[in-house]
Amino acid sequence: MTTTPEALPEVLFVCVHNAGRSQMAAALLEHHGRGRVRVRSAGSEPADQVNPAVVEVMAELGLDVSQQLPTKLLTEDVAASDVVITMGCGDACPIFPGKRYEDWTLTDPAGKGPDAVRAIRDEIDRRVRRLLAELVD
Repeated sequence: MTTTPEALPEVLFVCVHNAGRSQMAAALLEHHGRGRVRVRSAGSEPADQVNPAVVEVMAELGLDVSQQLPTKLLTEDVAASDVVITMGCGDACPIFPGKRYEDWTLTDPAGKGPDAVRAIRDEIDRRVRRLLAELVD
């Protein structure tokens, strides 16, 4: 059975600056999902660029997030999503009935070096793989 693009689950990762945790989660889900999910990320107060340590540790996995731009969280992003995951940063998202909401409590990579960010990345990767298994066969 082939899944139509309209039937793909949509996941939104939200973090205040959209420069670290949410960028890693989106890139990892996009990578592991291989077209079986739609993925986006956003933040309530987007930074100017993705955290350089995040760029470095994602590149170690062959994932280039260097050209990603942190984006502003819009109500439409939440409305279009089936699953909304906040990244342990207290972001408030609009609540829509029928959506799945989760908060992943994760250390903020801001100001941390690659070793600390690598551990955060690996924890996000574990959670992303578990989420993907729940969303697709």
